[in-house]
Amino acid sequence: MICEKYGAKFFAAADKLKLGISKKVKEGVFPINGLRLFPEEGTSGWFIRAGDEFSQDPDFFVPLHIEHIDEWVPNIKKYLGLAPGWRFLIADDYEDLWFDKEILNDI
Repeated sequence: MICEKYGAKFFAAADKLKLGISKKVKEGVFPINGLRLFPEEGTSGWFIRAGDEFSQDPDFFVPLHIEHIDEWVPNIKKYLGLAPGWRFLIADDYEDLWFDKEILNDI
């Protein structure tokens, strides 16, 4: 389990909850970046994007129920149990996870 490997607290993300995801994830663009804020109003708190660029465009992230994440990108569900404040970056055989308390301070 990813949480045990990195010494992170497990914080469930139910399949019925939504996450924000960029369309480039479904297109297979790498690297994939994920960060988790606190869940609210039916969301998991997760925001996942692909590529090196981030956009402030309000349509950059689209809502997706977690139960459909494997249709967009396989093998990412294992990261979704990380608690708010955690981030991940994956590409091919590369994996990096870290806790970033600053993203929780910005909200």
